[in-house]
Amino acid sequence: MKFPFILFAFLPLFFSVCSRDQAVSIAREDLFTLDIGRLEDQLALYNLEGSTAVNIAMRDGLFYISDGKGQKIVQYTSYGDILFMIYNEETNPEPLTLRTNIDDSVVVTRWAFSWPLREPGHLAVDSRKHIYAEDRLPDDRYSVDPESRALLNSIVLHFDQDGRFVEYLGQEGIGGSPFPLISGIYTSIRDEIAVVCRIPTGWNIYWFDAAGTLLYLVQLKNNAVPVPPDWPKVSSSMDTIMAAPDSRTLYFKVDYDRDTFDESTNTRSGNELDSSIIWIMDVETGSYTGRVEVPFLEYTFNENGRRVNARVLYSMLGAIRDGWVYLSFPVESGYSILILNSDADAGGDHRQGTIRVDRDELQLNTFDLSAEGILSALLVSSYEAKLVWWRTDKILGAITP
Repeated sequence: MKFPFILFAFLPLFFSVCSRDQAVSIAREDLFTLDIGRLEDQLALYNLEGSTAVNIAMRDGLFYISDGKGQKIVQYTSYGDILFMIYNEETNPEPLTLRTNIDDSVVVTRWAFSWPLREPGHLAVDSRKHIYAEDRLPDDRYSVDPESRALLNSIVLHFDQDGRFVEYLGQEGIGGSPFPLISGIYTSIRDEIAVVCRIPTGWNIYWFDAAGTLLYLVQLKNNAVPVPPDWPKVSSSMDTIMAAPDSRTLYFKVDYDRDTFDESTNTRSGNELDSSIIWIMDVETGSYTGRVEVPFLEYTFNENGRRVNARVLYSMLGAIRDGWVYLSFPVESGYSILILNSDADAGGDHRQGTIRVDRDELQLNTFDLSAEGILSALLVSSYEAKLVWWRTDKILGAITP
């Protein structure tokens, strides 16, 4: 499962984590490195500040990287060998090590196909190894939805397992109208595809079958974000919406603030964090089937020579099989990872761990979470990009077949 979690770590402060549960340090495995540049085995990672220029997906040990600035999508083995590339021939040099203009009667092991990619972004890979990748339309094909005031400028390109173009998806399915801002693409049960979009009035989630037929459209308005009915007055903020890899299920993470008051004057003095909840929705019915509260991450820091205890909210990373949801927060050594079971019968079962990311690898971090619970990342320094992974599934035990 691909999740669109990208964090630029130009943070003024890292936190020392304190938790009532013992966090396990999860072993990291460095797989391969890529240089920065324009060749087929390089990434065009220039001027990264404010950019979401690169996304990754991992499926069955194969890595797929969309290079937005390089205008290409590349498939690698876990050893860093290129298998194929989809590239814009107008902006990329001719491949040096990959065959082009391939005749179907000729057997080749490494190849490249040309396609006029403009700005490939979020991507997902299904069990057939078919690729679904976000791309931007030319400026003259942008439009605005009059009802939601959303800018419509994105499509989802569908390529087969060899990198050949199949079709594109829009809001209505194959060849449909452009999507608004895409915040994530997810593969699910029976190779179904969920496209999550942000619009000014809320969120739209488009759910397609493997043939590209629109099955469901879930619309969530900003003023309809769920709040537990028995709660006092709180303000809500949607953090992330993601899809389960093994069912027609959506996870909505919502954070809540409550007003604070000056007791001496009984006037509002500000607000503070109240809680965070992951809501579970059945896509077929559009109804909420459950919820799980996310604990705060407790941390300490020094302020004016004294030690201060505080707490922060985790961000949702993604979901794996059997209802497990991953969350994270940056800490001094890398990231604190919280893994929750969203099944009410599990009684709030959870695991905690930490993953290592070095300070010189913080130019850009982008992550992918497989359905089995393997967490992969592209970690960018000032001179190279590293592909790494953590077997976070091991701290869960045998949760998948």
